[in-house]
Amino acid sequence: MSFKSIVRELREMKDGIGSMSRRGLEGRQWRRSRTLSHIAPDLAHSDPIEQGRWANLPPELLLDIIQRVEESETSWPARTVVLFCASVCKSWREITKAIVKTPEECGRLTFPISLKQPGPRDPPIQCFIKRDRATSIYRLYLGLTPSEDESDKLLLAAKKTRRATSTDFVVSLVAGDFSRASHTYVGKLRSNFLRTKFTIYDSQPPNDAAVQQNSQLSRRFHTKQVSPILSACNYSVASISYELNVLRTRGPRRMRCIMQSIPFSSIQEGGTAPTPTSFPQSFDRTSSSLTASIDKKPAGDFTGSLESAPPPSEEPLTLKNKAPRWHEQLQCWCLNFKGRVTVASVKNFQLVAAVDPSHNIPAAEQEKVILQFGKIGKDIFTMDYRYPLSAFQAFAICLSSYDTKLACE
Repeated sequence: MSFKSIVRELREMKDGIGSMSRRGLEGRQWRRSRTLSHIAPDLAHSDPIEQGRWANLPPELLLDIIQRVEESETSWPARTVVLFCASVCKSWREITKAIVKTPEECGRLTFPISLKQPGPRDPPIQCFIKRDRATSIYRLYLGLTPSEDESDKLLLAAKKTRRATSTDFVVSLVAGDFSRASHTYVGKLRSNFLRTKFTIYDSQPPNDAAVQQNSQLSRRFHTKQVSPILSACNYSVASISYELNVLRTRGPRRMRCIMQSIPFSSIQEGGTAPTPTSFPQSFDRTSSSLTASIDKKPAGDFTGSLESAPPPSEEPLTLKNKAPRWHEQLQCWCLNFKGRVTVASVKNFQLVAAVDPSHNIPAAEQEKVILQFGKIGKDIFTMDYRYPLSAFQAFAICLSSYDTKLACE
């Protein structure tokens, strides 16, 4: 059987495999939308039943088939074939997960966990954000610009909620479910009263040590209200601050991001950033012990401090906005977005690493843009990110730019 016939037959199996996944994942809320989580193998709590000739293929032949499929389908929507292969049965899923590489290695987003993994070192992953003013929902899509046929690949969605003392952006894998008790919940962004400081909370710890080192966590819901297979905590992974501009001097916003979950050594030669491999399936003893002291408090969403938590062992990565230059002819502040930004806006920014001279980082590395965000239409913005940021972290930082900051402009 030729490779083309194998791929053709896999495509014909699409409907049958999809129905098998739905039976194995019945009741999962995140299957409602055409997102990365449609048939995500690393979120499944029950394995599909292995049956038929497809589950009994020789491992060598199965490995060769999936390798060829993974190499041939490099972009969405054709890349859904890789997910279909992972949904056939347990053996297919394990081999597919072993073959599919992280975004850092291949520059592709495949499974939902890819959104929590660092992006490629070069070139960056290019995305765009659509803002819906009526519903206060922000959608992150993969691609250069919006397509005409509305077939863009939805990665993440966020809903903005204004409170008396803060603003919350709840981030989800789908655009129709923003419940913190849902399997689609990814994390959130919360501001202070002036909207000048923000905290990024992740639904899972970025690494094993982060549970003990993290100085703050936020309760998502009361642990007795939902199934224990859901993590009940948010972990503070980054903080964003905007410099106050009380005198209203002319100039763009100045921002600074402290990535508490990413060590500074990640941008040095040989350095690495935390790379989760799967979503948490249940409570572990460590996270349970951390939340035991606040379980008796009323259900709700609040932040508690852990006084006994030790400080981080490594210096965190700090990002700062790249200073723009004043263009005399255009009479505005300018940055080189390499054609990715076309509309002037106070929201536009580029982030680079804040490097101390003692770190001996090459000048080219210091000038490398890790995240850039800018406007290209009335409610359309581009977002390009690279290592060591993940799609979720980059999206959360960009969301902070949408909130009105009266003390900064």
